[in-house]
Amino acid sequence: MKKTMRRQITIVFIGLVVGMLIISLIISTFFLEKMYIANKKSQLIKVYEKLEQGRWDELEEDTTINNVFFYVESGGYGYVPEWNMDERNAKELMVQLKGYQFGQNQKMNKLLEAEGEVYEIYSAQDVQSKEEYLEMWGYLSDGSAFIARSPLESIRSSASVANRFQGNIMIVMLLLAGIYVSFYAKRITDPILELAELSDRMAHLDFEAKYTSGGDNEIGILGENFNLMSEKLEQTISELKNANYELQRDIEKKEQAEQMRTEFIGNVSHELKTPIALIQGYAEGLKEGVVEDADSREFYCDVIIDEANKMNQMVKNLLTLNQMEFGKEEVSYSRFNVIELMQGVLQSAEIQIRQVKADVRFPQIDPIYVWADEFKVEQVFRNYFDNALHHLDGEMVIDIRIQEKKEEGTVRISVFNTGRPIPEEDVSRIWEKFYKVDKARTREYGGNGIGLSIVKAIMEAFHREYGVTNYDNGVSFWFELDEG
Repeated sequence: MKKTMRRQITIVFIGLVVGMLIISLIISTFFLEKMYIANKKSQLIKVYEKLEQGRWDELEEDTTINNVFFYVESGGYGYVPEWNMDERNAKELMVQLKGYQFGQNQKMNKLLEAEGEVYEIYSAQDVQSKEEYLEMWGYLSDGSAFIARSPLESIRSSASVANRFQGNIMIVMLLLAGIYVSFYAKRITDPILELAELSDRMAHLDFEAKYTSGGDNEIGILGENFNLMSEKLEQTISELKNANYELQRDIEKKEQAEQMRTEFIGNVSHELKTPIALIQGYAEGLKEGVVEDADSREFYCDVIIDEANKMNQMVKNLLTLNQMEFGKEEVSYSRFNVIELMQGVLQSAEIQIRQVKADVRFPQIDPIYVWADEFKVEQVFRNYFDNALHHLDGEMVIDIRIQEKKEEGTVRISVFNTGRPIPEEDVSRIWEKFYKVDKARTREYGGNGIGLSIVKAIMEAFHREYGVTNYDNGVSFWFELDEG
């Protein structure tokens, strides 16, 4: 920055001070002596007035202080006070007075002021000593002649000393002014430089910078406005980013929804294709009389009914899942004994348990109360238990446990089954609609990959935790409820 404000302010202020001092010096050089002479004239006039009024007792102080000498002549006699001058000076004044009276001195001296016939003031020079004086002569009202003088050399000497002194003062004042102006310019420019740095950081979207110099002047107010503008810009940009983020998320959701719709249609079509084909094939066989004996016809009818039931169950599950995901199904909370609910589910599945020869272990007898939607909790537990039944292997054990977490006020229910663990790459996807880890086995028992999606939707509606844990000898599905 070749032309900084600090340098410019310093130059302007120092130039102003120098200019004022130079003007003051010029005025004093050309007008100080005239001012002193005017002042001496007034002193001489004052001496005259006191002589005229007969106030001799006041003259001693005035003449001594102002270096004025006077001589009064009346009736051929001269009078000089003893405190005013010596005899030699008295003789000089007497000679000067005679010269003025006879008109000789007027030709030699310069008339400065004349007050009618009362007095005249001249600039005079001594012939021998060449010393210059300011002289007044005239007549008092009683007819006495008088003359008063004051040396001009003291005036010029005083003016010269004053001018030299003023010149020295000018140099000192110039140095002090330079120091002061430099300091004051720094106080002015530092906040401006801070504002410049602040604006640069704001231009680069750094809104952590704040104006800290303070002050009640215009720069301080500007700094406060910068801080306010910084906060507003940060807030506005944050809102714009949030709006942009929301827009991007909406676009992603829309794309995801479109993808899910496409996948959903494909999955539903795939799931319905097999049962519809079976129903169509066995129905055509019955119509065309492919089978003639009653047992075969009954088998054909059983297949048709079984496949129709599977399709009906899948449609019901899809409707339930759709209602849960879009929040159309209300959650009705109540306090109930979850042990009794689980025992009811196990009793209804007794035939399936015997068919697969499962060893179901559920040692819990004492009631445990929870707060939740009883019907939806039954759906979650039934899905977990059905899933365990259909994936049993090895020791064929299903272990159902309940853990009360008193410090959190929750109850964790887990359903463990022996068998093969879920592959790690599939763990995060088992909650997706129509996702099947083992498609052949799922098809074998009529599963359609919707059960765990219903569990996910219900638990998210409860705002409670759920999940799955792999073990070396099996898999455990769990969920949590508020203890009642």
